[in-house]
Amino acid sequence: MPANRKWFLLLSAAVVAAILFASLAPVGWQMRLGLHWLVEHFLVYFALTTLLCLAWPRPMMVAAVLVPFAVLLEVAQAMTPDRTPDLATALSAASGVSVAALLFDLGLTLRKKWRKA
Repeated sequence: MPANRKWFLLLSAAVVAAILFASLAPVGWQMRLGLHWLVEHFLVYFALTTLLCLAWPRPMMVAAVLVPFAVLLEVAQAMTPDRTPDLATALSAASGVSVAALLFDLGLTLRKKWRKA
């Protein structure tokens, strides 16, 4: 594995840890960006998907893992005393994953076609 991929995996692990903490920690411990929570979810999962695709360039497989992760993490919020799961939030996170994976897949496809030409 090239050195760059190891850094992308390390950054991805840090982002996953931050997502887990932000999703399951008490509400008062959260740090907000000042954006709407749906936009925050979209951007964070978009960034995570991009990092993972840079580490492992199989965007559809990355999406196949991250979409259920995003939805199950939202469902897990039902087990915390001060949170409730929200369908719109889960869909926002899943759409961030999907858009990033599709854009990365498009980039890989265009790169292959460009190299052949």
